[in-house]
Amino acid sequence: MSLAARFARRHPSSFTFGVFLLAAMTAFSQDKPAPQTEPAPTQSAPSTDKAAPSSMDAPASEDTTLKLGAGDLIELNVYNVPELTTKTRVGNNGDVYLPLVDYVHSAGLTLEEAQAVIEKRYADGGFLKDPHITIFVDEYASQGASVLGEVTKPGIYPVIGDQKLLDLISAAGGFTDKSGSSVTVTHRSQPDRPVTVPLARNVSDNPESNVPVYPGDTVIVRKADIVYVVGDVGKPSGFLMNTESLTVLQAVALAGGTNRTAKLGGARILRKGPNGMTESDVHLKDMLEAKAPDIPMQPNDILFVPVSGAKIFGAHFAQFATQAAAAAAIVALP
Repeated sequence: MSLAARFARRHPSSFTFGVFLLAAMTAFSQDKPAPQTEPAPTQSAPSTDKAAPSSMDAPASEDTTLKLGAGDLIELNVYNVPELTTKTRVGNNGDVYLPLVDYVHSAGLTLEEAQAVIEKRYADGGFLKDPHITIFVDEYASQGASVLGEVTKPGIYPVIGDQKLLDLISAAGGFTDKSGSSVTVTHRSQPDRPVTVPLARNVSDNPESNVPVYPGDTVIVRKADIVYVVGDVGKPSGFLMNTESLTVLQAVALAGGTNRTAKLGGARILRKGPNGMTESDVHLKDMLEAKAPDIPMQPNDILFVPVSGAKIFGAHFAQFATQAAAAAAIVALP
């Protein structure tokens, strides 16, 4: 007989209590969470708490990416110490002068970083105990983009938050009547890689052209190329090439057509090349009669249509055509 059986026969009441106690301990051990599983919820909770604020604060973190730079005008306030309130401008070396602590380098710092650096300077110098400093930027000179070229008011315009190309051009007064069909954007981070942005007459036709612009960028609105039509035509003028190409017949049409006294067989194009001015015959009569193909003109070409019976050759022709082009009015295409 086993030892447990003998103990049960001699002490039945004690054995029954022992069995009950063993069962209770077993049930308790099953209900109680395992020790190694307790830290798991405790460890995962902090990571969840940290992740939530970062996603909610995303817009704020984007705003604080603006950094102080040379020329920025800042206003510094010290909580409970109005005597230290000051307005100063970031120097070319990136420093600002502040009462008691002298010069503090702040260029390249966000507002929060600059506030922390200045608070530390006041605390380490023994001037203030646990200082609380707030910085406001009155003028973000370093956070502007230059808008140059064919705009009404060229200059430097602030770029705060999300700015697009057309926003800046609108702030600069819009395009002039001599603006071309493309804009060059040079990002400060890639000064050797300017980007040419084509522009459509109707912005909605090419929304991709409204590219983002960042602080420090340079926007240049190029001037439209010009072709000149002079001589015996209805309206001798220079015409802005708002399109990629302009043909001889199109240019003649814009100039009001040829006069009845024009010598169509003597038309020429004067073109400036790497080796100087060159002349080429234009079979204008054949073009008008659809016997010769129309040819494209290049920027700064001068199309000269002589008067029938006029004798202008060689250098005299070039001189006359150049003078006529210089005197011609510039007309923007509709």
